[in-house]
Amino acid sequence: MMDENDEQNGEGSVESFDTFELYVENLLLSFIEVELSPAKEDGDFLKIKETLTRIGVASTRESTLWQSCHILHKRGRYFIVHFKELFALDGKKTNFDTADVSRRNTIASLLEEWKLLKIINPDVCKEPRAPLFQIKVIAHKDKTNWTLEPKYSIGNKGGQAWKTQQ
Repeated sequence: MMDENDEQNGEGSVESFDTFELYVENLLLSFIEVELSPAKEDGDFLKIKETLTRIGVASTRESTLWQSCHILHKRGRYFIVHFKELFALDGKKTNFDTADVSRRNTIASLLEEWKLLKIINPDVCKEPRAPLFQIKVIAHKDKTNWTLEPKYSIGNKGGQAWKTQQ
């Protein structure tokens, strides 16, 4: 239930909810929307989710890989997103730059090349692209030799994006 303070600062108001919804819709437009095989959607989602844990920026000296991208299921749609885009979706400040866009685009294209998904609008991730030497892909058989570090955990932060209907 709203009290006077909620009404004054806009929390819980229809106006702030509408503004937030518009913000989320605009962010979704910038994400790479993908399609999974309808026959095996659940299995493909988990396979892509696991595969993305093994793709990112690596420190070979420390055998650590920082996951760059995630698969997001939002409002009945699937997206490949950079972890910094997820911070933005949670309403946090982020420094999502061209290098991040390049990595995200290249990673999404690799997933499509490996026939794990289909990019709905390929023009969205055509450019810019990161050279493959800037992205580390760890083979499934080698993952136990690495420390795999996500920089974002979907659903565990309680950010604003998760308070809306998914």
